[in-house]
Amino acid sequence: MSALLTGGRLRWGILLAVTALVLAGAGVYAVNAYQRFEESRTAAPSVGVTAGQTLPSVPFVLFRNTAAGQGYGNAATVPLSAPGGTRAVSEQACDRVYGTSSEVVCLKANRGLVTAFEADVLNRDWQQQRSWPLTGIPSRTRISPDGSLIATTVFVTGHSYATAGFSTATEITQDSGSLGNLEDFALMVNGERLLATDRNLWGVTFVPGQSDTFYATAASSGRIWLVKGSLSARTLTAVHDNVECPSISPDGTRIAYKKNDAGPLTAHWRVAILDLASGKETVLSEKRSVDDQIEWLDNNTVLYGLADETTEGDSNIWQLGTDPAAQPGLFIAHAWSPSVVR
Repeated sequence: MSALLTGGRLRWGILLAVTALVLAGAGVYAVNAYQRFEESRTAAPSVGVTAGQTLPSVPFVLFRNTAAGQGYGNAATVPLSAPGGTRAVSEQACDRVYGTSSEVVCLKANRGLVTAFEADVLNRDWQQQRSWPLTGIPSRTRISPDGSLIATTVFVTGHSYATAGFSTATEITQDSGSLGNLEDFALMVNGERLLATDRNLWGVTFVPGQSDTFYATAASSGRIWLVKGSLSARTLTAVHDNVECPSISPDGTRIAYKKNDAGPLTAHWRVAILDLASGKETVLSEKRSVDDQIEWLDNNTVLYGLADETTEGDSNIWQLGTDPAAQPGLFIAHAWSPSVVR
């Protein structure tokens, strides 16, 4: 018996020692990674930059700067007429960003012993006007054309149905507060209300000139729909299948989106366009998988972000004409989360 107890204590001692070494190694790795990250943020910028004191007064593109060096991860702008030119980089760090000519919404992570997430609304001078906590990792955001509504999508944990996939929380917020999680809206599919508990909503886009109407993605039981939402009626009505992260064109006639042409475990997203009047779908020429909510440059060109193939943590914004024969071209290097402001 004594030998058994001694052997048991020895095994527990070895296990505890190994565990301590693993934790210590993980701690050292985390500290070194953080130091490398901070060093990269304070290094000389790898592209031409100026300090962004205020939003430009001319048409511009707002985006997240991913160029190495000072200002990495911060919101930045370039003139719409010179997307490859010198960028004005603000002091606001954002994981996802979107804006109008008068305000910017910045989804961010406040990293510390416990990481917390928040949404900040900033004015033209990059000063915070209001903020609220987010329940998960920032994913998507949009502002209505008149600036009265802000949509946020985050990845969350804790939903029992999300063990084999992912779960989101999407809310629309106005000045007086949140209008609630879109999962609480009535989801209508083929004329009947869908009551399944595994409903997921993400990727809101606001309809120009219609303050009550928006589009989003809804999913349940392995199916995905484009849904048309009404804020006043608190309803979501399915209008088309297999549409993710919709983005409505400036003239309000078409939806750009990502379309999965592979299986759920090995998703590959193509860029597609849906004509709302006819229901005709056009898949564009981009062959790479685009995991982004697309932005419209104009009524005939879309923008989207792709991870840089050579540098970890970097990304680039690409442009693509809506003609199926058009080929993608680089729009802004070392950038992510574009927002075209006119």
